[in-house]
Amino acid sequence: MHRLETKIFDPADGFGTLADVVEVTDPTLARRGNRWWLYGASQVVGRPGIQLVSASLPAGAPLSPTGWTLTPDSGDARKIATLAGYDASHAWDLQGGRHCPCYVRGWDADCGDWVERIYYAGAAEHLWGPYAIGYLQWNRHTWIDQPAPAFIASESWERGSVYEPNVIYADGMWKLWYVAGSNQQDYLVHGFAESPNGRTGWSPHRIFAPAAERMFDFCVYPTTNGYEAVFSRVWVRDPPAPPATGLWWCTAPNPSGNLDDWSRPLQIMTAEDRGWHSGPWKPSGRPSDTDPDRRLVFFSGSYSRNDGSPFPFVFTLGCVEIERPRGDAM
Repeated sequence: MHRLETKIFDPADGFGTLADVVEVTDPTLARRGNRWWLYGASQVVGRPGIQLVSASLPAGAPLSPTGWTLTPDSGDARKIATLAGYDASHAWDLQGGRHCPCYVRGWDADCGDWVERIYYAGAAEHLWGPYAIGYLQWNRHTWIDQPAPAFIASESWERGSVYEPNVIYADGMWKLWYVAGSNQQDYLVHGFAESPNGRTGWSPHRIFAPAAERMFDFCVYPTTNGYEAVFSRVWVRDPPAPPATGLWWCTAPNPSGNLDDWSRPLQIMTAEDRGWHSGPWKPSGRPSDTDPDRRLVFFSGSYSRNDGSPFPFVFTLGCVEIERPRGDAM
């Protein structure tokens, strides 16, 4: 399978005139009006927790791995703009920050209107969880944080923590794929639930993929022929990672919450060390605007500084371009 990889954000390259950005990772794509946006997570110097930030392509430009510009603060072009403060949400998400965002536009049956949201995982106690899932909502002027999470762990198999949300609106429902458990315990189960308003009335939480699948970030998107999904399989133990670690792709006629309804997945990227990343995760995929048989998959990566520090890892963000898979192997 022919692949073209492009590095988009790496702290080693700097962030242009922005002096307060530590890293940008956890991409989610959004086509809003005539412009592509990329929302991600970032540490920002002088600000608490993990922040959500944005980058965009020029208005009218097709989706591309190049040409992204981080959004500066309107009051100081040397600083990055963050999407929202913690005024309403600090009690449940400030200590853990905002991770793994997912943009979605859907119908809110309660208010009778279309709304835009960015779902994310936050934690009340610590950067490493336990997590709950909430969202920011666009009020036509700015993103607004919420006083309580929209989705929390309720089943014993979730072990008190839910995160890595991937949400779409389809068939009149807000459909949520998510991770339960924790990396520290090396226990990752993929769950599924749906709601008529994306906030309350969730269906019973059920297992989408068991821990043995090591599935992370099941990102679903529509195409002209149904639905596709890109997801990662991760390895949080000591290296080397097994061959199945990396990014995968599959299809289904409908956005099903049953894994058996999806096609046999095909691996589109391994965990091979590329220097600026290895073991990719948090994919966000879309068909190309200019070639219906091409796919662009944005993803998170990392590498080690090997400096002996307690946490030597650097987070990066990149894109892999592939032809739409048609065979049974890479």
